[in-house]
Amino acid sequence: MDIITGLQNKNDKEAHQLLLQLESRSAVTDELYDYFDDFLGLLKGKSSYVRTRGFRLICAQTQWDHENKIEQNIDALLSILDDEKPTAVRQCLAALHNVVLYQPKLSEFIEIKLDQMDLSKYKDSRSPLIQKDIDELRNMMG
Repeated sequence: MDIITGLQNKNDKEAHQLLLQLESRSAVTDELYDYFDDFLGLLKGKSSYVRTRGFRLICAQTQWDHENKIEQNIDALLSILDDEKPTAVRQCLAALHNVVLYQPKLSEFIEIKLDQMDLSKYKDSRSPLIQKDIDELRNMMG
């Protein structure tokens, strides 16, 4: 089974395990950078799980992004922060820490998107959690 098929596996537990393995590998090697465009394609998935996996793996490639692919696709990437699933949004906000850390020049784009986010569409129990994640990310950006 190839990586992209595995990330779209209907068995979310298996797909999540694969995601974690790939994120770990991405922290120490650029071997998955060649899959960048495939990860980008996952952002168009019907499932929020698949979209989130693609986003997280793109962010995991930030330190290896010598072709500036993240910057070239920043609008498409940040649009996931409008996802209807609060869990997806929270995971993506956490993944953006990598982008801020390795490509601080993109912080301005992220800051603008954070300012535009509408948290009122989420349940009252979820909005404060997302706001906390946003504040954490803002603190990283200084």
